[in-house]
Amino acid sequence: MSISSYLVQSADVLRDAAARVKPELVEEAVTLCVNALSTGASILVCGNGGSASDAMHIVGELVGRFKLERRALKVICLSSNPSVLTAWANDYSYDTVFSRQVEAYAEKGGVLLGLSTSGNSPNVVKAFIAAKAAGISTIALTGEGGGALAAHSTVLLEAPSRSTPLIQQVHICLYHYLCAEIEARLAA
Repeated sequence: MSISSYLVQSADVLRDAAARVKPELVEEAVTLCVNALSTGASILVCGNGGSASDAMHIVGELVGRFKLERRALKVICLSSNPSVLTAWANDYSYDTVFSRQVEAYAEKGGVLLGLSTSGNSPNVVKAFIAAKAAGISTIALTGEGGGALAAHSTVLLEAPSRSTPLIQQVHICLYHYLCAEIEARLAA
């Protein structure tokens, strides 16, 4: 495949996402996050592999700044503490490394944002189950269909693809939009 073909394929999936991602669901996700942060609750973010990097990216944008000068926002990446991840995975199970942290950090009115291109990552699914048990809202960024996360999500934002790199490209656009809207509303 040439670079031109790849870029056209990427543009096609982004155009498809523009047509298929439901604006009301994106608005609901923004509102959940703004409400959580406005009341002092945290947003927890998790994912594996490339999605773990995306989780850290989201947290960096919201704790630091995206486009506007403003106060720091209370957003925690569950994928970024190697001591917690490796100790818990070694002693118990990698499938529960995020749910254990949800147990530790979930706050009334908070949000868990999880990224999984398949929607089937066991540790993200278990984190969503723990979040529901803790009474916090859940937002999933997945590929087409939502996988197992669909059944556990307050808001499901699906990229219209089954190709991991193309899903990730849609996720970047989605979470940059979320960051921009969250920041703008809280800075106002």
